[in-house]
Amino acid sequence: MPMNALATKRFVIRKSLIGTSTVISFTNSKNELMTYDHDKVYNQLKDKFEAMPCFNKYGSYTNTNNLPAFVRTLKEII
Repeated sequence: MPMNALATKRFVIRKSLIGTSTVISFTNSKNELMTYDHDKVYNQLKDKFEAMPCFNKYGSYTNTNNLPAFVRTLKEII
């Protein structure tokens, strides 16, 4: 499956991007480029995202300043 690339202003997991093989890049508050595979991150933390009220209400989870700590601890995000 071909990968899609998306540049954003923040870390985001969106219901609408699940299964699209999207690689997302953004610059964090320390001016460091962060890149992650949306589906790899979502699939590893699916239960966590699905339990979040914001994910259910708005269909997304975002973090403006950096990769969330629970994502930084994952072994593989690309």
